[in-house]
Amino acid sequence: MNTINCQVQSLTALTDNVYQVLLKPEKMVKFEAGQYLNFVMDDDDKRPFSIASSPNCDLIELQIGAFGADSWAMQVIDRIKESDTVTIEMPGGNAQLRTESKRPIILLAGGTGFSYIKSILTDLVNRNVKQPVVVYWGLRDQSAAYHIEQTHALVNQLNNGQFHPVVENAKSDWQGRVGRVHEPLLDDINELADYDIYMAGRFDMVGFLRTEFVSKGANLEHMYADAFAYI
Repeated sequence: MNTINCQVQSLTALTDNVYQVLLKPEKMVKFEAGQYLNFVMDDDDKRPFSIASSPNCDLIELQIGAFGADSWAMQVIDRIKESDTVTIEMPGGNAQLRTESKRPIILLAGGTGFSYIKSILTDLVNRNVKQPVVVYWGLRDQSAAYHIEQTHALVNQLNNGQFHPVVENAKSDWQGRVGRVHEPLLDDINELADYDIYMAGRFDMVGFLRTEFVSKGANLEHMYADAFAYI
């Protein structure tokens, strides 16, 4: 990985527990959509976060879910609040977009795993891909949702795109899909073997979905998640 100093451009609360961070690197570093960076707290403490921006952006975007006053992620947010400059290492990960593939694509995320699929989705739009792209974003409740309209706008730029935000504990005014994130997907798609599947979220969720999708015919060689290296 390359070590890069970055200016903190902005820190914005997207929800009560999710923060958008925009960083301006001192030099541009090549990365692929779907890779991650390490936020350097010190030489022995480097914390990974998916890169939410696409490779052609001037700024590096992070979407950090921080729960608890002194949580692992909130410590990073506090460092950003008190610093004009931070240090990162990038790029890392092996779950990047396979740009050579022409197979239809499923992008699936739970919670702030959305940052991973946002990078890939934006890159797919920039590449003007022709194959179908279906996006599923699972949320515990509506208060956790952000950038819904922006994501619909991105997906609408694709030749053949769909976006399905899925809320597990939905209120009566929710207009989208309801349930756990994989349930509408399995209702919609019969031939998982045809798809490249990119996933991000809690490790236990990703592990469960890997098993579930393979049992439904998905090809493990065409499933991608950095969590696979740890589960």
